Amino acid sequence: MSIGNTPTEDRPSVGHALAQARIAAGLSIDEVSTSTRVRVPIVQSIEQDDFSRCGGDVYARGHIRTLARAVGLDPEPLIAQYAAEHGTEVVAAPVAPLYSAEKIRSEPRRPNWTAAMVAAIVAVIGFVGYTAFTGNDNGNGAKADPAPPTPSSTATTPTTQTTQGTLPPTPDPTGSAIAAAPPGKVTVKISAEGGVSWVQATDHNGKRLFQGSLKKGDSQTFTDDKKIKLVVGNAGAVQLFVNGKDLGAAGDDGQVVRLTYTPGDPTQG
Repeated sequence: MSIGNTPTEDRPSVGHALAQARIAAGLSIDEVSTSTRVRVPIVQSIEQDDFSRCGGDVYARGHIRTLARAVGLDPEPLIAQYAAEHGTEVVAAPVAPLYSAEKIRSEPRRPNWTAAMVAAIVAVIGFVGYTAFTGNDNGNGAKADPAPPTPSSTATTPTTQTTQGTLPPTPDPTGSAIAAAPPGKVTVKISAEGGVSWVQATDHNGKRLFQGSLKKGDSQTFTDDKKIKLVVGNAGAVQLFVNGKDLGAAGDDGQVVRLTYTPGDPTQG
């Protein structure tokens, strides 16, 4: 690399301009080197227009720009003067074109051997399971027994008969929990058939078993060893079943009645 062309008489050289600006700013070469991190021998060589220590034009222009800013000069005119004096062209660093032109090529997708192995294993397991359940077709496997013949739709269904040759009697519709009440106890069922009725029920000790209104369709059942006492409002709206027997309405519509029932026949006590 050449040391440099002789500057014209009307303007100083690049190195001389940098040196004059440094001196005018009151800075020493060591201070400039410390602030710019450009080694002292390189700063001294540049001020003497010797750019051989820079390592090339690109580095020389970079050092010129750094030193010019450190001493308060505009670096662009000095870089243009350097290019003119050394026969180099000032070209912007082609950073952007490099990034735009050099595209990253995507690597070809490699086959997923792990997924293929898993799929193969699943297929083998499925085939083995299917073979185990369906059996072999080579004649050695046990054959399933034929299904029993379906009874003909014309077959006669035998009729169950008693010893007298007749069907057992149909249970009485009243065969409920009340009809099946154990002997020796009193069981009372009160059912609101015709409307709302207020009811109170107590046992033989006077313990309250129920107190409240029964809406149409509601019912209550009470059982005691000795006695059930009732107070019924709107007696005509309720139906009484005592020890499994239907006694009909408890009274007349709007009437309040007091009733007591004991085990045995459902007579009013």
